[in-house]
Amino acid sequence: MSNNLRLIINNVNKKNIEEKHFFEKDELKVILNLYAKMVSEGSWKDYGLNISSKQVGFSVFKNTTENALYKICKNFKPKNNNLKYLITDANGKIIKNSSNLGSLLRNINWKKL
Repeated sequence: MSNNLRLIINNVNKKNIEEKHFFEKDELKVILNLYAKMVSEGSWKDYGLNISSKQVGFSVFKNTTENALYKICKNFKPKNNNLKYLITDANGKIIKNSSNLGSLLRNINWKKL
């Protein structure tokens, strides 16, 4: 009895690979640094992540039992480049948007929102 074994390497059809969407490492670092700062000030208490095929969102909460205060979103296929990153309120209304996450988060006064 003979066994016919074949080793197949990199036999992956790229069309069948599901794209994984999330924040990039540098983007997540910027968000988590802001989160740590706001937690240390006592403004934010908890966070949650929302992931879909269209966007990923980082929701921040004042209390874990309440609705999210804000949501920092990254759109994967924005209609224009300025809608790539968004900050929305609890109702989903866009507070601010930008093509650059770092400048979006730096140029907002979180205490006045």
